[in-house]
Amino acid sequence: MTLNQSDFPAPPKAEVRSDTFAHFGQERVDNYCWLKDKNNPAVIDYLNAENAYTRTVMASTEKLQQNLFDEIVGRIKEDDESYPTFIDGYYYYSRTEKGKQYRTYCRRKESMEAAEEILFDLNGMADGKPAFIFGGYSVSPDNGKVAYLFNETGSYAEYVMKIKDLQNGEEIGFTIMGAASIAWANDNRTLFYSTIDETLRPNRIYRQALDERAGTLIYEESDARFSTYVSSSKTREYIFIASASSTTSEERFIRADKPLDAFTIFLPREQGVEYSVYAHKDHFFVRYKDKEMLNGMIYAVPHNAHNDRTQWKVVMPHRDDARIEGIDVLKEHLLVERRINGLSEISITPLTGGEATTISFPEPVYTASLSGNPEYDATTFRYAYTSLNRPTTLYEYNITSGETVKLKEQEIPSGFNPDDYVVERRWADAPDGVKVPMAIVYRKGLKRDGSNPALLYSYGSYGHSSDVYFSAAFYSLIDRGFLFGIAQIRGGSDLGEQWYEDGKLLKKKNSFTDFIACSEKLIADGYTSPDRLMWSPPCSTKRCPSPRVSMRSGATPTRRSISTTCSPTHPTTTWKRRNTPIS
Repeated sequence: MTLNQSDFPAPPKAEVRSDTFAHFGQERVDNYCWLKDKNNPAVIDYLNAENAYTRTVMASTEKLQQNLFDEIVGRIKEDDESYPTFIDGYYYYSRTEKGKQYRTYCRRKESMEAAEEILFDLNGMADGKPAFIFGGYSVSPDNGKVAYLFNETGSYAEYVMKIKDLQNGEEIGFTIMGAASIAWANDNRTLFYSTIDETLRPNRIYRQALDERAGTLIYEESDARFSTYVSSSKTREYIFIASASSTTSEERFIRADKPLDAFTIFLPREQGVEYSVYAHKDHFFVRYKDKEMLNGMIYAVPHNAHNDRTQWKVVMPHRDDARIEGIDVLKEHLLVERRINGLSEISITPLTGGEATTISFPEPVYTASLSGNPEYDATTFRYAYTSLNRPTTLYEYNITSGETVKLKEQEIPSGFNPDDYVVERRWADAPDGVKVPMAIVYRKGLKRDGSNPALLYSYGSYGHSSDVYFSAAFYSLIDRGFLFGIAQIRGGSDLGEQWYEDGKLLKKKNSFTDFIACSEKLIADGYTSPDRLMWSPPCSTKRCPSPRVSMRSGATPTRRSISTTCSPTHPTTTWKRRNTPIS
C-alpha cells in the first residue's frame, strides 16, 4: 500500500513566534524556541494535535500494529523472576507479573526457603500516578532500613529520596527532593547523598542523620563541567565522593565508621586524567587513564600512601589493543572486563600470586558483561552473555574449580530457535582506510540479490559502545525478511578509547562516514539495496542521519536545535559530553 500526503488532511503547523539570539558575534532568529516550555498550554495543544494527526495517518495500520504488539509480547515472559543475589545475609530478587507494568522487589533471609519480605511493590506505588519511575534503593548496613529514589513526573533526573523502616514497613519521615545518589555510614543512622541543581546536574553532597531536620553541606562542585556522586565501598570501610567531567575525575574519601570526619582528596584532579578507586582491605585498586594511556591501567595503592605516586604498583599495564571496561574486587582475586577487537573478555587475577585466567568466548559476535559478586569474600562471580540470536543468559563462574554454571536464560514463551538465524560480523572500509565492524543477523535462506529490506542501527556518541544484544522486537522484522545490523562506528568505544577520540568534536565526521561505509558494504555484498535500507538512530544520534543523508544525496539536513545546544542552563551543554561541534 502506498500512502500519499494528499490522502490525509493537512498536518498541524506550529505557530511562528520569532526570538532573536546573539551567539558567536552573530544574531540568529529561532521561530520555534517557544516550544521548549513544556508547561505552556499552547505547547500541550500543539503536541495533542500532532498525536491526533499521527493516529489519523496510521489508522490503516492498526491491525498490523496489534499483530506486531502481540508477537513481541508473545516473546516476553510476563511472569518472571530474577535470579537471587546474596548480599549481607539476604537473598535479593525481583519479579514481574502478567498484566502489570512494574516490578516487585523482594528479599529472603539466609535462604530462599525463608519467608518473603516485599521491599517495594512498584505497581502499588505507581497506582493512580500520571507517571512513575523507580530509581533504585540502598539498604543500611544492619539491614534494617532502606533509602530509595522515585519520581512521579517521568523525569530522568528529578528524584525524591525517602527512607523506609524494614521492620514495620513504615516511612520514617525523611524526604529529600532532587536526590541522585546515596551512601550509608556504618552507624546505620547517617546518610550521605547528592542533589541536583537547576540544570539537573548533581552538584552537592550532604550528610544528614535520620533525626536531623536538614542536611549539612559537605561538598559542592562549582565547576559546571563536573557532576558529583557519593558511594560506599564493598568492604563497608569507606565512603567516596566522586566528581567527574567527560575527561577528568577526582575522588575524596572517609572511613565509613567516622561519618563526621572531613573528606580527604585521593588524588587532586588534573585535566585529562580519569581515575576510579576500589577498596580492598589490604590496599586500594585504582583504575587510571590519561592522554597517553587511553585504554586504562590498574594500580595497587597503599592505604596510607595514596597520594605518593612512587608507592603505586602496576597490577595491569596499559595495552593499546585492550580497553578496561569494568573491575570487581574480591578478597583474593581481581576481576577485569576488557574489550579487545570490539569484543569482551573477562580475566581473573589471583592477588596472592599466580597466573591470570581468561574467560573467552567462541562466537564471532557477542556481548559478555561482568556482574561480579557483591560479597567481598566470594570465590564465585557472575557474568551475562548475549548475542543477536542468543537470549541473555546469566552464568556463574567458580574461581576455585574453573567450572561455569548456567543460572538463568531469558525465556521466549512463543518459542525461539537460534539455529534458524545467521549472525555475521562484517568489516567496512571507511574513506580514510579504517576498518569499521558491524554485526548482522538474518533468517536462514536469505538471498543476497539486493532485494531484502534492511534496518541498520548505530550510536557513535559519548564513548558508548554499540554492543550486540538479543531483542524480542527485532524478530518481528527479521521473520518478515529483514536483515538487522548494528554498526560500531567511531564516536563509541567499541575498538578502544581511541575509537571514541576519533569520532568526536572536530573528528565527528568519521561517525557519519563510518555509517555510510557500513551501509554501502551491505549494498555491495548484496544484502540489500539503497531504496530498501533504513536507519534507526537513538537518543543523541537522532541528528546523525541528517549529515549522512546530505553527504550522500545533497538533501538539506535537519539538526538539533541550536537554541538548545547554546543554552547555558541546558543539561546537555553544562555537564554531558559534547561530541558534535556546532555547525
